[in-house]
Amino acid sequence: MIKKENNTNVIFSRHYPCLPASSRQDCVTILLLALLLIGLYSCENNEGDIKNITTKSLAIEEATNVNVNYTTSGTAKAQLKAPLMLRVQDTVSFVEFPKKLHVDFYNEQGVIESILDANYGKYNETQSKVLLKDSVRFIGLKNGDTLYTDELFWDRNRPTYQFYTDKPTVIKTKKEIINSIGFEVNQNFTDKWFKNTTNSYFRVPTTSFPAY
Repeated sequence: MIKKENNTNVIFSRHYPCLPASSRQDCVTILLLALLLIGLYSCENNEGDIKNITTKSLAIEEATNVNVNYTTSGTAKAQLKAPLMLRVQDTVSFVEFPKKLHVDFYNEQGVIESILDANYGKYNETQSKVLLKDSVRFIGLKNGDTLYTDELFWDRNRPTYQFYTDKPTVIKTKKEIINSIGFEVNQNFTDKWFKNTTNSYFRVPTTSFPAY
């Protein structure tokens, strides 16, 4: 409830007996306009609007320095760390990580097999799907292969390729650098699918060149 002071009576309470009829009519007109403006101002800040603003603010839950564990049948599959997490209660609820995130992925023995970093993440709760954006880097620790892209989806419900994108990607391995439009890969980065390879660069060790 917002309390407002109404100074209308003070401002317009004076009586001018010597004014002509036309001037008195002008004063009445000014008074009516002032009352109308005050009424409009009060409508802009009514109690219903204030409740709506409060409700919208309460629909967002904020947490800092979060540590989220993903498990399947009691087995740890991934651990996500982020400095800020926002959970938005909307028609379709989602969780945002607007200030970077880091994920460690575990194999069946509980050993980290791949790591992922991104500047932004958005988790769709109904689909169990994560959208990763802005400087995404995904590294397979078994072979050292590294994916670089600006957008990547992580879908845990997919049987084979849990990570996929239709955006330009760069994949660096120990032997080559591959550019592709669209790419899919499994969690441990061993099963890859290059959708549209544009060009590839092979790394040749200096010992392979003849000496002059």
